[in-house]
Amino acid sequence: METPPQQVVKKKETRGRKPKPKDEKKEEQQHAKALKEGRKTQQQHQQQQQQPSVDEKYTQWKSLVPVLYDWLANHNLVWPSLSCRWGPQLEQATYKNRQRLYLSEQTDGSVPNTLVIANCEVVKFNEEARSPFVKKYKTIIHPGEVNRIRELPQNSKIVATHTDSPDVLVWDVENQPNRHAVLGATNSRPDLILTGHQDNAEFALAMCPTEPYVLSGGKDKTVVLWSIEDHITSAASGGSIIKPNSKSGEGNDKTVDGPSVGPRGIYCGHDDTVEDVTFCPSSAQEFCSVGDDSCLILWDARVGSSPVVKVEKAHDADLHCVDWNPHDNNLILTGSADNSVRLFDRRNLTSNGVGSPIHKFEGHKAAVLCVQWSPDKSSVFGSSAEDGLLNIWDYEKVGIKIERAGKSISSPPGLFFQHAGHRDKVVDFHWNAYDPWTIVSVSDDCESTGGGGTLQIWRMSDLIYRPENEVLAELEKFKSHVVACAAKTEK
Repeated sequence: METPPQQVVKKKETRGRKPKPKDEKKEEQQHAKALKEGRKTQQQHQQQQQQPSVDEKYTQWKSLVPVLYDWLANHNLVWPSLSCRWGPQLEQATYKNRQRLYLSEQTDGSVPNTLVIANCEVVKFNEEARSPFVKKYKTIIHPGEVNRIRELPQNSKIVATHTDSPDVLVWDVENQPNRHAVLGATNSRPDLILTGHQDNAEFALAMCPTEPYVLSGGKDKTVVLWSIEDHITSAASGGSIIKPNSKSGEGNDKTVDGPSVGPRGIYCGHDDTVEDVTFCPSSAQEFCSVGDDSCLILWDARVGSSPVVKVEKAHDADLHCVDWNPHDNNLILTGSADNSVRLFDRRNLTSNGVGSPIHKFEGHKAAVLCVQWSPDKSSVFGSSAEDGLLNIWDYEKVGIKIERAGKSISSPPGLFFQHAGHRDKVVDFHWNAYDPWTIVSVSDDCESTGGGGTLQIWRMSDLIYRPENEVLAELEKFKSHVVACAAKTEK
């Protein structure tokens, strides 16, 4: 993607960090606590001053890229993208595959906000790589910032987006016209508008893997469910959205003129903003949500609009993200502003009225923004955070001591890979279902560089995730080959 001169963008309010109402009764306790923690804070500040800077850490990471990755592509973005998703695979070839990639451009208002459809070359072998890997294919002028993008699993040419409004916008991206994003250009018109929220719904968004259902959460503290089944043609005809008697996406300032769909159900149970939602992988009727009330709630549309299970204090702070294991319906991941990721078993969610996770994964130093299970191995998942790190975990490795050169390595239990290529908060990432162990990730670089963002597409070295005995056998074979070659050279 072309990289014009970087521009400063407005800073969006960090999710989950909104001001809290003042509680006068707690002021004395807070004051005493502040005095008690004064020395501790000072010590932490001194330690931070001794720690390497972001640039120093990045330089160290960059030197290790040839060892850590089978492939890595880096793209500097003029405008940050707050979300990233893989679309359909377009072409398979010997050395690389071509695939759609969905991104966004969060601008400062000098040009419109956009939903970007790009073509991405996913290479199989690093030596065959040719840059650039990502090229813009189509631009949709989006009504407001694109906070979240989610694709329909049954037809990934159809995507839903969240912006700073109560509505969910649905786009048939292949049939939308390509627009030129210039100041004053009218907004593209969504193919469907999903209504039902009474206040802004900015982040919580999911599309069902089994049926064409959409799920959303918002500041009105509700979770809203829609079916778009009646608006999608059969797969035989391309799976497009049925449109009224007008062309899709023609410029129109009044997006409300687009066809709208009312909710199938509205679910009440949270006491604060709903930050993320996800479907059960095997059912369109079961889903869960997390919010700023520190609660994890499980719902079943077949039994009513009240929670089936409400997990109080699932974390020690606001919850930002949730994901349901596609390989095991009992396992649910949550990420929070308390810097941790927690793994819950829905058969045993609470103990003494509060959340009782199977395990707490503590490897981030700032709020966790995104969690997602790997499609390639049932026990593996990723988490990204405001500390600029994207951690890859394996819960089967919890309790296993890692040793190198006879020395035990101290690392958070379950953590087996850390992607440190971003220098600011990693706001979203997505595993590639078509290309094993390949991930796309985006960071919002406003705090580190004053503007723009970074897009990275990467695949860790297979020596890291393959079975140890298999890797050692391969390395031993390689060693024997090197020794044999050396012996011939000496002769």
